[in-house]
Amino acid sequence: MNNKEYKKLEELVYNYPTEYKEGFMWEEENKLLEKFPDIKMDRYTNAMRGNTCMVKNGHIITYHCDILKALVCGIEDRDLTVLEWD
Repeated sequence: MNNKEYKKLEELVYNYPTEYKEGFMWEEENKLLEKFPDIKMDRYTNAMRGNTCMVKNGHIITYHCDILKALVCGIEDRDLTVLEWD
């Protein structure tokens, strides 16, 4: 993924209309994923393992940065790099 493609993806994730400013509820994440029918879901899921999230009003919220990293991994068909772990 080149820099221009990454920036476009980053804008999509960070400007996605989520109920909570902190990030995505499960339903919102699934709606976002519908935009990527060819994504490698095993890579996406692997990248999401062990990420940090929060609970707000009874909802599990996944941070934008984790969604973005997982999307990149799924699109590029790769695992997280050591530098991408948080």
